[in-house]
Amino acid sequence: MRGTTRGSPPRVSNAEIFWSWVGAFLGIALVAWVDQFFFQGLDLTLMIGSFGASAVLIFGAVRSPLAQPRNLLGGHILSAIVGVLCWKLFHAYPWLAEAMAVATAIAVMHATRTLHPPGGATALIAVIGSVKVHQLSFIYVLIPATVGPLILLVVAVLVNNIPTSRRYPEIWF
Repeated sequence: MRGTTRGSPPRVSNAEIFWSWVGAFLGIALVAWVDQFFFQGLDLTLMIGSFGASAVLIFGAVRSPLAQPRNLLGGHILSAIVGVLCWKLFHAYPWLAEAMAVATAIAVMHATRTLHPPGGATALIAVIGSVKVHQLSFIYVLIPATVGPLILLVVAVLVNNIPTSRRYPEIWF
């Protein structure tokens, strides 16, 4: 309620829009391709919705502290662990498991300096996901919550350093 009346944020350049699009397209396409090529027909999935939000950060807000590799990887990995634990401990009370997963993931990310907003969704997906996701148990931490962000990170490092106007990462760890 204490917002400002300063107006909208400034528009980014067309080049920034282009490179954000290219990076997001290639990053998500590569995760999807690896998912289809290596995991189709298995009880594993490499693609989860929170990767879309990660793509916004690492390709659209490359200088944000929330988009740096430590946050990208740590946020997803730690949140996946939290989410799986919350499902295992509180699955009889889904509302509690959901709330505990997101709130605890935020606390853990803060405590470890790995705050990455899509991590909250990664924790929540571990709880609200399908039977297939629940059957993954702690494999969910590796596939998709570690491998997917690693693929996105490789693409981000390559694409975000092509134009001279961008530099990624600002800091590694």
